[in-house]
Amino acid sequence: MQLHRRIATIASSLLLTACVSVQTTQPGAIGVDRKQSMSPLVSEEQLEQGAATAYAQVLGEASKAGKLNTDAAMTRRVRAVADRLIPTVTVFRPDARNWDWKVNVINSEELNAWAMPGGKIAFYSGIIEKLQLTDAEIAAIMGHEIAHALREHSRERVSEETNKSLVIGILGTATGASQSTQALADLAYQASVGLPNSRLHETESDRIGVELMARAGYDPRAAIRVWQKMAGASGGSGGFEFMSTHPSHETRIKDLTDYAARVMPLYEKARQR
Repeated sequence: MQLHRRIATIASSLLLTACVSVQTTQPGAIGVDRKQSMSPLVSEEQLEQGAATAYAQVLGEASKAGKLNTDAAMTRRVRAVADRLIPTVTVFRPDARNWDWKVNVINSEELNAWAMPGGKIAFYSGIIEKLQLTDAEIAAIMGHEIAHALREHSRERVSEETNKSLVIGILGTATGASQSTQALADLAYQASVGLPNSRLHETESDRIGVELMARAGYDPRAAIRVWQKMAGASGGSGGFEFMSTHPSHETRIKDLTDYAARVMPLYEKARQR
């Protein structure tokens, strides 16, 4: 136990002192240019590997429960939106165009959607049905989630974890190849889906998301409508995970109104193609 505590202390110190400053994305038209502090203990490649394993596990569980892509028309809609959005990611990071993108719909009442590192996307049917989303509104949510992946917010959250229990507890107990693989999967899942995003991460993803959708030919003002719908739905019951964290509805809508206006020329240009 004493040795374990010593290892944990050393690992914690490494996370605090050995982080490196990186630029994960280009600023794009909306100008997100913040440098991020990343721990070398978990690399981008490791987290993407873990995400691939975790995503396969989530899909496997949904499939066994008869809840994976049960509505063919809905799945086609979501994947068609993805097909338009994914080519636009090169504006922010060219390498992301070659990610092994996966897009699936899980039958669930939750108002939720997420993207794991490396382009692993999941939409829950509840968010589409309950909010009666248009394709442009689906694009707004998907663009937001893609932005989290582009900015590697999951890896940044791992690096910033203040008590370091996430990294030490998961990676510190892994022994052997299979355990290490599962440990990375658990880490990727927790960092992408299980932990709330910070206000800064949410704002960055909102802004990048409206640029992605505008470049794909979707009216960026649809993002405003999404959050207006979210604000109306937040008083109801059910698993409202997608907007369980800040910023406030009013702040978010105000910021999106500003940035949607900034990228309108990109939308108009995309419409003319």
